[in-house]
Amino acid sequence: MTYTGTLASERSAPRKRDAEATRAAILAAAKHQFAKCGFDGAYLRDIASEAGVDAALINRYFGGKEGLFQAALKDSMFPSVAHWDRKTFGYELAKLMAGHAHQNLERTHAFAFLLQAATNPTTAPMLNVAVQKRFMGPIREWIGGPHAAARARVMASVIIGLLVERLIRDEALKGEERDVFIERAATVLQSLVAS
Repeated sequence: MTYTGTLASERSAPRKRDAEATRAAILAAAKHQFAKCGFDGAYLRDIASEAGVDAALINRYFGGKEGLFQAALKDSMFPSVAHWDRKTFGYELAKLMAGHAHQNLERTHAFAFLLQAATNPTTAPMLNVAVQKRFMGPIREWIGGPHAAARARVMASVIIGLLVERLIRDEALKGEERDVFIERAATVLQSLVAS
């Protein structure tokens, strides 16, 4: 069999249909492309190609580019406040922020995707809705107490600032600088938890 014949037979092998796996593959490819290229620079054909599917499936599962973007946005915001310990929150988050930005690539890519969304006039309003629902809301509820909304907004601002600084720094802090960073950042973060 020739090389061409091998390729033709490989392509003609039917792909197992699994709607959930297909949807997940499209979503993963979309998050990657939106993070890398932004909303305007991400093309459905590139997303479909990366996911290994026909571009028509994007419309089928997500209703088009905007629906796909909203689904990717929703999937990229994960403040799992349920596991946060109120007593150690500031210290644990400060310690995480002192580390390397790429210690969790999925979260780093998700944050890059959110930064891209924030700078685009088409996607910024969608981001605002998603942030209120999937980020600020859970943090506000977790914080509770007096002025929870204001404290949650300050906390989100501090966290976003720390994420940007860590992404730009692109290396873990070391030695005395790490220790002082953790101590000071933990104090600021923990002060927002106490009501």
